[in-house]
Amino acid sequence: MERINKYIASCGICSRRKADELISQGKVEINGQVVTDMGHKVDTNDIVKINGKLITKEEEKVYIVLNKPKGYVTTSSDQFNRKNVIDLINENVRVYPIGRLDMYTEGLLLLTNDGEFANAIMHPRNKIEKTYVVTTDTNITKEQIDKLKNGVDIGDYITKPAKVRIISKDKIEIIISEGKNRQVRRMCDAVEINLLNLKRIKIGNIELGKLQTGKYRYLTEEEKQSMII
Repeated sequence: MERINKYIASCGICSRRKADELISQGKVEINGQVVTDMGHKVDTNDIVKINGKLITKEEEKVYIVLNKPKGYVTTSSDQFNRKNVIDLINENVRVYPIGRLDMYTEGLLLLTNDGEFANAIMHPRNKIEKTYVVTTDTNITKEQIDKLKNGVDIGDYITKPAKVRIISKDKIEIIISEGKNRQVRRMCDAVEINLLNLKRIKIGNIELGKLQTGKYRYLTEEEKQSMII
């Protein structure tokens, strides 16, 4: 037997944290009964449903690196019928994005059906670094760089110190280990950097490299092991 949140994650539905939210919202049924106890355990004979839909464990685990194009959303469902990154993935098993990139940000996005792996990457305690390249239309000053390095107020949160490197007069590299909503964009707004383009190029030891926009590849075993905490 295993805890219900772990079972949901192992089915490739979402991370354990998101599973806890679904449970608390009364969206999970076991054998026809709504369950809100996070500690509830299930065995192989139990029938588990989320929002009335039966879920089962995926046998094959898939780990994907996608070069997300601009104009694609990373939500599992979208009321505006916009283009979704899932549409770019041609696999026989259902995968979901690990974290998010906003619609206008491009670059490295990980997708999987392994909830445990996803949770390890997203959990704040693991402090996995994410590397972004910011392109602007003005010269970036040392004062702006210093502010980003020291942490800035993005409205509802003061960011932790970031690693910042100047690439050229109109490009900088920013490395953060946090995952606040639209964080890098909000950091640039806070120091008055006019952001023209934002691209994520690295998560932990996984690099985007020369992967073409809109294309994907599988994680190597070495890459996967490097991300397991």
